[in-house]
Amino acid sequence: MIEQRPILVIAFANHRRETSQKASSSDTDTQATRLHRDVGPIGTAARLIVGLLLVGLIVYGQLSSGHLSPATWALGLIGFPALVLAWHFWRIRRNPACFSDTSALSFALSLALPVALYLTGWFVPPLWFTSDATLLFVGSSLLLAALRGDAGCEFLALSNWLLRRSDQMACAIFTPIDSLER
Repeated sequence: MIEQRPILVIAFANHRRETSQKASSSDTDTQATRLHRDVGPIGTAARLIVGLLLVGLIVYGQLSSGHLSPATWALGLIGFPALVLAWHFWRIRRNPACFSDTSALSFALSLALPVALYLTGWFVPPLWFTSDATLLFVGSSLLLAALRGDAGCEFLALSNWLLRRSDQMACAIFTPIDSLER
């Protein structure tokens, strides 16, 4: 009887370990589906204000001039998000680990890419619609990031939502605001 006791203790300990592992994995599953906001009220308000301002400028400008451009809307709301989604999906296939890039290069790219896309229409007149499309893309991404409570760069807001990820790149404008709320 004494010799069976250690076997029972080991079996009980193994059962407890398996139960706790199952419970911890179910906790992570519920955390993944639970609503979690990475930004506080200031970051959310800043994203809402800037997003509404950018989208509102394009809507007002095109409605007041009477010149609605389908190319602007298609590129800003479908083209640019599709490119980001394709890049994000490609990156995940190469390395499925969650990433959070807060390097100086990430800060620089978060400013340089939208500015370059915006100025493309000024330097290459046949591509004039890219300026408005850039503002639509950035503005709508900011609105989605504000609604979802996503921190970091707004460029990944749609692809993070569709791919059920929480990958982040640093944003030169909103990362400092988000760091104030922590």
